[in-house]
Amino acid sequence: MSGVSTHILDTSIGRPAAGVAVSLEAFGSPSGDWRGMWRLVAEAITDADGRCRLNPQKDAIKPGIHRLTFITGPYFAARKQATLYPEVSITFTIAEGEANYHIPLLVNPFGYTTYRGS
Repeated sequence: MSGVSTHILDTSIGRPAAGVAVSLEAFGSPSGDWRGMWRLVAEAITDADGRCRLNPQKDAIKPGIHRLTFITGPYFAARKQATLYPEVSITFTIAEGEANYHIPLLVNPFGYTTYRGS
């Protein structure tokens, strides 16, 4: 089973983004056939360091297409900042034989970037 973790850095202030809701979804059905639907496998909230590990149910993360969604609107609203991106979704592929994935998000009110971390 693969594990997924993330962290968020607010590049507009150079600090971690704490308190952001994050969900992890898998593309396909629980039985393994790929019918073009997303299913939720884990949810978390970023901690004071902007980090979280998404701990799905046993065997929920398998090779295939996954999506992390960060609910950034409330984070920026709490700072009285307008944002173009009330949520950010990152779709990625978990490869066979890969054990862990760390997908960071660098975000500001009007832009974002991501990469595969270590």
